[in-house]
Amino acid sequence: MTHDSAHGSGPRDAEADGAAAPRLTTREAAERLGVKPETVYAYVSRGQLSSRRTPGGRGSTFDAAEVDALARRTGRREPPPSAAGDLVFRTGITLIEPDRYFFRGVDATELARHHGYEEVAEWIWTGELRPGTRFTAADESLAAAQRTAAAMPRHSSSTDRLRAAVAAAASSDPLRFDLSPEGVLASARNLIPTLVGALPMAGAPERGAGGEGRGGAGAPLAAQLWEKLSPRPADAASLDVLDTALALLADHDLAASTLAARVAASTHAHPYAVVSAGLGVLEGPLHGAASGPAHRMLSEAVDRGGAAPVVADHLRAGRRVPGLGHRLYKGEDPRASALFALLDAVPQAAPAMAAARDVVATTARHTPLHANVDLALAVLSVTYGMPAEAGETVFAVSRTAGWIAHAMEEYTERPLRMRPSGQYTGPRPPQPLPLALPAPKDTGASAN
Repeated sequence: MTHDSAHGSGPRDAEADGAAAPRLTTREAAERLGVKPETVYAYVSRGQLSSRRTPGGRGSTFDAAEVDALARRTGRREPPPSAAGDLVFRTGITLIEPDRYFFRGVDATELARHHGYEEVAEWIWTGELRPGTRFTAADESLAAAQRTAAAMPRHSSSTDRLRAAVAAAASSDPLRFDLSPEGVLASARNLIPTLVGALPMAGAPERGAGGEGRGGAGAPLAAQLWEKLSPRPADAASLDVLDTALALLADHDLAASTLAARVAASTHAHPYAVVSAGLGVLEGPLHGAASGPAHRMLSEAVDRGGAAPVVADHLRAGRRVPGLGHRLYKGEDPRASALFALLDAVPQAAPAMAAARDVVATTARHTPLHANVDLALAVLSVTYGMPAEAGETVFAVSRTAGWIAHAMEEYTERPLRMRPSGQYTGPRPPQPLPLALPAPKDTGASAN
């Protein structure tokens, strides 16, 4: 007996042994391959896949192992879950290594050091570098977003206004359902400056959203955003720090908000809805809003002349020290390192920089944690008199580029592929119908 006959050489051997090989319908095969049913039959006609007619001659079936092998050869099938059980996605946007990260294979910190945010966004979206790129908001979109944001309560946060601005911009774009690459990019290039334009001028919330200053339409996005964050005039060095921060934060692989954006895109939601999904998750205190606590801690350390009492207060209360540690980097967050290098050259940033280093050194006596990008954003916001939520605003505007890039990738995948099954832990059925709660007692209060 040969080796093949002893162990089985394929579906025919399995059937001979009495264990029928699994068969897939055309629809099931198409889903595994991530193609349309018509493409499955094209594979058959080219000899890349074999089929078998079902009894009665209606439709065809396909061997599951053969379909999986073809999927591996064509690279269309989603990778299997990792050993930890996490979802894994193919992406050509960002690669993260223990001490650095890359945008489409290029060191992201180097890219941000030499190119502005709009140029980096274009690189992430298209893989093409377009020097001098500027994003411009359409008049109708900007007007709708500004009216909506201005109508919100004065205590509304910048993220509240951004979420409202996205919805308003979507309503003014009748072509938002065009999911072609060209259509998505047109929406993105309009949406990002619309978000910035919908924010109130710094220090003047009573004037409502919008307002034109030196950073008006046609200026780099960093200049437009600066006037919404700081009441102080910007010089070249300060704008360089903000522009670099925007570029550095444009994407960071499958962070929580980006995963939410990809889930939305998998339903073929339009780009504005994708960004709305990302913004909803970004506001979590453990994600984009993490820079707020870092700002407040750093501001207090500057006021108290040192980090020791501030860090001690956090440790005494059992709170983690904000702005420190990152699960993906062993050492200092490379985004923080890049921003610290620029801030070191800004004289007015010296007090905040000293306080940040003091926070790291003081905490290191108890736990060896390194600075992350939230601490660097805090140095920026404290130095220039920005509000505590400024870092979150920078994060939201910047990461919109990454959400769009991931949406463009997801639009090419099989729709609705992210459908995990819940592990039910409730009472086992069948259960009896629940008893109705008694009606509330009449208190006898008069309605007159």
